[in-house]
Amino acid sequence: MEVIYNILVKNWAGFLVGAGVTMLIALISTIFGSIIGLFIGVIKTIPVKKSDFLPKRIVLKAVNALLTAYIEIFRGTPMMVQAVVIFYGTAALFGIHMDYMFAAIFIVSINTGAYMSEIVRGGINSIDRGQFEAAHAIGMSHSQTMFNIILPQTIRNILPATSNEFVINIKDTAVLNVIGVAELFFKTKSIYGKNLLFFQTALIACAIYLVLTISTTRILRLLEKKFRGSDSYTLLSSRAKQHEDLAVD
Repeated sequence: MEVIYNILVKNWAGFLVGAGVTMLIALISTIFGSIIGLFIGVIKTIPVKKSDFLPKRIVLKAVNALLTAYIEIFRGTPMMVQAVVIFYGTAALFGIHMDYMFAAIFIVSINTGAYMSEIVRGGINSIDRGQFEAAHAIGMSHSQTMFNIILPQTIRNILPATSNEFVINIKDTAVLNVIGVAELFFKTKSIYGKNLLFFQTALIACAIYLVLTISTTRILRLLEKKFRGSDSYTLLSSRAKQHEDLAVD
């Protein structure tokens, strides 16, 4: 314990900076990834009808094919490999040398977007089809139905899954050390590279990750309860309301 205490005392600033960078990347990437997921989820639910104009059907099918390829690629390959390919690939092929923080947020965002798009699509499909039909019956377009009726319910339903993605991103930022991003694991490697106390230093990093994920989970659960509102409520019809008013009088 004394050894661990000494490591922590001498290197607390490095651990703190690494934890801050980790949380910043995870938070921003989860927000951007959720936006990407919402956008893709809405597009993939646009119905392709035989009555539509041929160019529209061709464009929708082409867009759906591209989005499906994006989802399959980023869900089917490790984020570490994606980080190496994107960071070094853009430099080798296009001469673009991305900033480390920008690259980290970009990589985690598009990876999260691939997972969130499927979560959003599942959330949209879970909504009762009768709501779509009722909206179309009163003359609402697909976009009006989505943004005014379906998406508010979907966002509320997918909050637990979104929170889970945030927690996953806190841990997955560790793979970004392969491109030199100074997140928590990168700082940990730098510290045990100097003191050669691999186990003790990694144990401190493990405890920090645990504190970050548990704290974040607790906070997000409270936010979910706040957005969920009361589970028990009574809808009063106008007649029931009249009886209630008479009883009060």
